[in-house]
Amino acid sequence: MLTIAYFGPAGTFTEAALATMERNGTIASPVHREPATSPPAALAAVRAGTADLACVPIESSVDGPVVPTLDALATGTPLQVIAETTLPIAFAIATRPGTAATSIRTVAAYPVAAAQVQQWLRDNLPSASTVAAGSNAAAADDVAQDRADAAVTTALAAQQRGLETLASEVADVSGATTSFILVGPPGPPPPRTGSDRTSMVLGLPNRPGSLARAMNEFALRDIDLTRIQSRPTRTGMGTYRFYIDCRGHIDDIAVGEALKALHRSGADVRYLGSWPTAISDAQSPPDDTAEREWLEQLRRGERP
Repeated sequence: MLTIAYFGPAGTFTEAALATMERNGTIASPVHREPATSPPAALAAVRAGTADLACVPIESSVDGPVVPTLDALATGTPLQVIAETTLPIAFAIATRPGTAATSIRTVAAYPVAAAQVQQWLRDNLPSASTVAAGSNAAAADDVAQDRADAAVTTALAAQQRGLETLASEVADVSGATTSFILVGPPGPPPPRTGSDRTSMVLGLPNRPGSLARAMNEFALRDIDLTRIQSRPTRTGMGTYRFYIDCRGHIDDIAVGEALKALHRSGADVRYLGSWPTAISDAQSPPDDTAEREWLEQLRRGERP
């Protein structure tokens, strides 16, 4: 049985994402789910050997990258992403039984969730202030334990804690989604599918043009970048690392050549993995089989 740490407690969207990967066959073995207090804590469990894998959120279509996850992947013992899934995101506004909407003064919400329902809160609970919760499920705990009047949470978390739902399917942006990744120790990546994503963290020399030259390695090979995110290294003012996601697999010639070129240039490349993507319009870099055969013919003395 695999032990998989996830951003908990029970009832979070992350647990729902993990359940989705169990149902769709991404995870073939029986699973023991182990809640963790934060995405970094879930990843730390894998590094410590107390969990085989971790499931954590990586990006919201509304609020952007999940920064604690990015920072935790960039430092410490290397880890590798092996799978992802994407869930539609809408929230329940939950209260203790018998609570009237007019009496609500505090709303517990995980900051990422609060950003996705702020217009609804202004329109429907204008007298309430938002207080930070550790997760969507922790917001429900805050209400159940009388630390807040209402919670921005999941329907599952509200049900598990015996709360009433004041409003369901709440989201300021229709069609909002969040991507979740499954992370483990370094190893061979899942086989290339033709619809893959490759992710890396780059530490670049602090000299003019280093970022432009790194980006050019992808542009020259017609590799589509799906994320370019900078984060401070926390080692000094003005020093950054760059998170790069691209379409394609390390076994694609173009992606492999780009990685080699970045390493050759002196960049510090932390490879985060190649895995099947949940994005429906993903495509691989161009296939250069014909061009490689043409070159081999020249090397053999043939003139095609």
